[in-house]
Amino acid sequence: MAKSPRDRVSPLNPRLDDEMMARLRAEVKAPYRGLRIFVYGVCGASGLIGAFIFLAELAAGRASAATLPNFALQVGVVALMVWLFRVEKRAEQKQIERDDRRS
Repeated sequence: MAKSPRDRVSPLNPRLDDEMMARLRAEVKAPYRGLRIFVYGVCGASGLIGAFIFLAELAAGRASAATLPNFALQVGVVALMVWLFRVEKRAEQKQIERDDRRS
């Protein structure tokens, strides 16, 4: 019986288990997904810190003309990052479901 290309073992690379192959296929289908999720998290954390600082200024009574718009901008950044993160996770879940149906 002839071996399929998936059954070949490279002398330099030991045989990969099924879980590793699934992760590699997912990375090929959606490159930089992990990097995008990391960037969303970092930008969301930055917005959260900024929102906390501007909220503290508002609570302290130092409400200048720029404090409220800046606070709103920071809250918007956090909301955008949460939305992008959810979109990315939904796409990842759909990809996993498609791959499960194929196998």
